[in-house]
Amino acid sequence: MSLVRFSQTPWFDRFFDNDLLDWSNRNFSQTNTTLPSVNIKENDDAFMVEVAAPGMDKKDFKIEVHNDLMTISSEKQEENETKNEKEHYTKREFSYQAFTRSFTLPATANGDNVSAAYDKGILLVTIPKKEEAKPKPARMIEIK
Repeated sequence: MSLVRFSQTPWFDRFFDNDLLDWSNRNFSQTNTTLPSVNIKENDDAFMVEVAAPGMDKKDFKIEVHNDLMTISSEKQEENETKNEKEHYTKREFSYQAFTRSFTLPATANGDNVSAAYDKGILLVTIPKKEEAKPKPARMIEIK
């Protein structure tokens, strides 16, 4: 297992700049709730995006990649109703949560093979790197 390293390459800065500083329609919560926290990591083989979303279910998420833009969205609606015929009341509670986060993928990312898993409140999206972007081992050159 390789260690995760944080990089300060221009794409990494661009990854963050587009997400955290762009509060246009690409990054919004439809309900005045907070957007989930996101960690972005890189290793030799892939980029990983961790989205903190406790209380959700994997069916609540939608992930789309279109050209070099990856969009993660979620929508969850709950409704509870309690009736008491003897006391003559009905109690109805409902909630609605929705968010959308968009990320510009770096040129070294392979957007065709994105995978995702949801476990213990964390959505982990893995974006593999293109083969030509992965580090290559040193090779010996024969001198003739």
